[in-house]
Amino acid sequence: METDLLSKTNQTGLIIITGIFLMFFMGTILLLFFHYSKKKIFQKELEKKELENEYQRDLILATLEVQETERKRIAQDLHDDISSKLNIVSLNSHMLTTPDLTHQEITEITGNIINMIGKTLNNSRRLAHDLLPPVLDKFGLDAGIEELCFEINSTKSIEVHYNNRVEFNEEDKNKHLHVFRIIQELTNNSIKHGNASLISLKFESVESKIVCTYSDNGKGFDSKAIGNKKTGLGMKNIESRIIFLGGSIKVNSAVNKGINVVFNF
Repeated sequence: METDLLSKTNQTGLIIITGIFLMFFMGTILLLFFHYSKKKIFQKELEKKELENEYQRDLILATLEVQETERKRIAQDLHDDISSKLNIVSLNSHMLTTPDLTHQEITEITGNIINMIGKTLNNSRRLAHDLLPPVLDKFGLDAGIEELCFEINSTKSIEVHYNNRVEFNEEDKNKHLHVFRIIQELTNNSIKHGNASLISLKFESVESKIVCTYSDNGKGFDSKAIGNKKTGLGMKNIESRIIFLGGSIKVNSAVNKGINVVFNF
């Protein structure tokens, strides 16, 4: 009897010890799991923060890159067009100080000066228009793109079909200038490099994004062959603007099959 009681006591003690051990073991596992989970959450938050910082850096770099490209283009235009013409005006003006000029020579030189000043003024207006088209500034993105399409259509060599199904928010004017520049760059590429005769441009709303679909029937290129390589300064500028807009872009093209570009913002 005493032996049975002792045996039961030992079994109970063993069960209690085993239970305590299991509780301790489970507690240790839970603590380790909690610590691991906390570490993973912290790591995820850190990675998210790093991605956000990287995105901000890319955004700043893209903005600076676009600004620098614009500055170089403006400087080039000022040097090539306006500065050179003003130099000619200056030379002609000095020629008027030459003694013993005939009336015909004076008239001819004066005519050259007036003509060159007129060209300089026209180029200055064109440069100002390129920097910020008045229609875009006063009436918004839709009107600015309509004017651009009208100007291209007026050449009679290229036909542009423009279809807008969205209402652009006037509060996003800064974004709209970048969208306009993207469309300008795409149309310039179609005209200068693609030898296109037909361009199609459409804006539509998809979920919370505005999607632009651009295509032409130009000579195109093998977009699969180039992979992630840059296709030139123009496309690099477009990609920089897309980053600034917080959107994405997809370019599909094949030789003699034109180009199809879809971007959102």
